[in-house]
Amino acid sequence: MSVSLAKGQNGPLDVSDVVVSVQLAAAADLSALLVTSNGKVRSDADFVFFNQPTGPGVQLVPNLGGIASLRVSLAGVPADIEQVRAVITLDDASSNFGRTAAPTARVSDAAGNVLYEYVIDGLTTESIVIALEVYRRQGAWKVRAVGQGYAGGFAALVTDHGVSVDDAPAPPPPTPVAAPAPITPPSSVAPTPPAYNQPPPQQPSYNAPPVPPAPPAYNQPPAYNQGPTPPAYPPAQQPAYNQQPTYNQAPPAPPVQNQPPAQQPEVSLVKGRPVSLTKGQKVTLRKEGGVALTMIQMGLGWDPIKKSGLFGSRTADVDLDASALLYADGNLVDVCYYGQLTSKDGSVRHMGDNLTGDGDGDDEVMLVDLQRVPAHVTTVIFTVTSYRGHTFEQVSNAFCRLVDSTTNSELARYTLQGGMAFTGMVMAKVYRVNGEWKLQAIGEGIQAKHAGEAAPQLGRFLTA
Repeated sequence: MSVSLAKGQNGPLDVSDVVVSVQLAAAADLSALLVTSNGKVRSDADFVFFNQPTGPGVQLVPNLGGIASLRVSLAGVPADIEQVRAVITLDDASSNFGRTAAPTARVSDAAGNVLYEYVIDGLTTESIVIALEVYRRQGAWKVRAVGQGYAGGFAALVTDHGVSVDDAPAPPPPTPVAAPAPITPPSSVAPTPPAYNQPPPQQPSYNAPPVPPAPPAYNQPPAYNQGPTPPAYPPAQQPAYNQQPTYNQAPPAPPVQNQPPAQQPEVSLVKGRPVSLTKGQKVTLRKEGGVALTMIQMGLGWDPIKKSGLFGSRTADVDLDASALLYADGNLVDVCYYGQLTSKDGSVRHMGDNLTGDGDGDDEVMLVDLQRVPAHVTTVIFTVTSYRGHTFEQVSNAFCRLVDSTTNSELARYTLQGGMAFTGMVMAKVYRVNGEWKLQAIGEGIQAKHAGEAAPQLGRFLTA
């Protein structure tokens, strides 16, 4: 008897060979990406599709009159391959899964007995989707329902997984065709530098970095000036970096280094006046009049940055996920995320996964019942991670906000300024101090695609 999976769910595989098949109403292709622990293929040979039907341990089996299936010999999959991702691509790239009934992915044994079935619902504008993945965990094989759509299409998917775009069947040809445009060079216009002067208008932004070796260029990110700066000059004096004379006033500055603690005073929550938090600032979770908050919600939001590229103007398919990690002193005891929407004790609930960041307001919401949080839990850390590995340089308007669930009023908000080259962000935490709950805005970057990768990096945020 087969087991039905929901998005994010997994199950064990106790057989040596499995067959992945798909059922859907539209014409489509099935392919596979064999990826290592970093989510990338080792080479283009790890991409199995209609023009390359065989890969290490994986074979694309044609099906006359239907979609081909994938036969995976688990023993034949190389040891450094951790996941085999099954991908469905619509033949008509201008169409999308939202126009037909939801596709169904099945995992069977070699004899054809269906072990798992996954109805991939919730798809709308995507023309390509990672249906499920067969993956290794502590020496055993499992299957996970993924249902991750890629509105950007085939080229976006393979590029994200490290496959050379030039090898993509459809997109690459147009690029070479455009190259012959150098036929214009014969005219005196192309050979002349002016033809190359057009890009330079965009080049300035790239020319700045090369100059950075000179101290002045590093003045923009003050924080980085502290390294090269002699210890005698405190960070607070960075702005005066270009005015050598003012360095003589450095001696009196040491007291400034004592300001950070006072610089982030704890603020009070006043009805009707939400607090705009700065990085590191703390707030006691008591409303005006000293009433302790009991039910709060942490709303997290972001917007993908629109940009033009090889495949035209589009927004990056950035899929960010909010998670809440519960700690008892320094030990992780529970996690609430898209794969487990409620913490085991029931005190934290995830209200659902947003795959794109589209729309106004909160993209993902975590509800926290402070009265139900077990006594041994001292800290709840809220993170946002990039499932596909995009960095926060491709995200704008990232924020987190604290809302009083009983009145639905916003109490505090923290907004990240500028993008960062990280795939994860530690947004904020709520923690106990002498039996009282407090909130602290954090806004620190980490390299993590999901809560499991984030957890080992959160120890430094556990101290009050």
